[in-house]
Amino acid sequence: MPFRIATFLIASLAIGGGAVAAFGWKFGWLGAWLGAVLWLGLDAWRAERLLQVLRNDAMGLPARGPGVWGELAERIRKLLRDREQQARQAEDRLQEFLAAIQASPNGVVLLDEQGRIEWCNQTAASQFGIDAERDLAQHLANLVRDPAFVAYLASWNYSRDVIIDAFGPGHAHQRSHLVRLSVQVHPYAGNRRMLLTRDITALEQAEAMRRDFVANVSHEIRTPLTVLAGFVETLQNLPLDADERTRYLSLMGQQSHRMETLVNDLLTLSRLEGSAAPSGNQWIRIRALLAHCEDEGRGLSGRLAPLGHRLSFTIDAESEVSGAPTELQSAMSNLLSNAIRYTPGGGEVAVSWRVLPDGRGEYAVKDTGPGIAAEHIPRLTERFYRIDRSRSRETGGTGLGLAIVKHIAQRHGAELRIESTVGKGSRFALVFPAARVREARLLAKQQ
Repeated sequence: MPFRIATFLIASLAIGGGAVAAFGWKFGWLGAWLGAVLWLGLDAWRAERLLQVLRNDAMGLPARGPGVWGELAERIRKLLRDREQQARQAEDRLQEFLAAIQASPNGVVLLDEQGRIEWCNQTAASQFGIDAERDLAQHLANLVRDPAFVAYLASWNYSRDVIIDAFGPGHAHQRSHLVRLSVQVHPYAGNRRMLLTRDITALEQAEAMRRDFVANVSHEIRTPLTVLAGFVETLQNLPLDADERTRYLSLMGQQSHRMETLVNDLLTLSRLEGSAAPSGNQWIRIRALLAHCEDEGRGLSGRLAPLGHRLSFTIDAESEVSGAPTELQSAMSNLLSNAIRYTPGGGEVAVSWRVLPDGRGEYAVKDTGPGIAAEHIPRLTERFYRIDRSRSRETGGTGLGLAIVKHIAQRHGAELRIESTVGKGSRFALVFPAARVREARLLAKQQ
């Protein structure tokens, strides 16, 4: 400011001095006064020009000019440039934050103080069946009409979540299934509210499966225990001859063996679910696996059917498969034992191995049993699912064999295929990926 006053005085004196030189001393004061007026007018013009630019387009400030107004314009331009850069950075951070919320598997809805939608991600829009853009500023309670949700939203008691039924992802005309949705509201910034939604369909299904599993295990164990308890009570209270005692002890042995088999299958399932997937570094010959299956199959056939079964084992290509030998043996033996159990005596069970044209390997078991109706096939790998419970118990099945096969197949990247025709028989096949199948090496052949 002192510099500006000094400039003003110098300019006035310069104009006054010029007037003295031209017209004499009596016009000196008039010249100084006119110089001051001209200087003030020029100052006012520069100020007005700067003000007009600021009003219309602050970024259109002229290049730095002389004097204080030029410096002022340059400083304003720098401040505005810095503020614009900060605004861009804040906008970029906001977009990154919104993109992260959009990518969340959970739904997020922001409501204003009146319960109107301020913003929501696509997950919440799909779950609630609303449009993330069209329905902005709409009251959420008018769009989601579930009575439990409406009452929860209006209660302002958000200490717990509310469970509602909602449509699965997709447009309104594409919704085909319901999902279970957990909605939790969190107030913030006064009376604004944030809704967090979570699809709990899989959790509820898992819980239902857990309850069914526990119920099935209890039922499966209770039956042989009841039989054992009855036989023990009979042996304790009734005088029996040697033949009757032997028969009762034999039946008790069968029931205890059934419980032992059930427990072993449960432990196998637990081990499969809790352990790491097998590596692809260990290779075992298919011929060795099928030889073990043949020994077990012929022994089981002899015990179950007096006439036995016509068993055949075919290997089209000498191959090796990688994985856990005990698991592979268990899966292959389970498929064979199932075929034998459900094929009447005298029927045929054919076991085969072949390498498909694309390099994958197929282990297949084909039988001439009663076959399976189409509606049962998708559920065969469920734990304890049986088409004929009485037949399964007669043959000693636990209802866990195919569940074990499915888990082993998944752990080895294999596919379980089931084909069946009622009255003609069934075909179960394990198809291994090409990466787990190779030609048997010469050393292995020599052994």
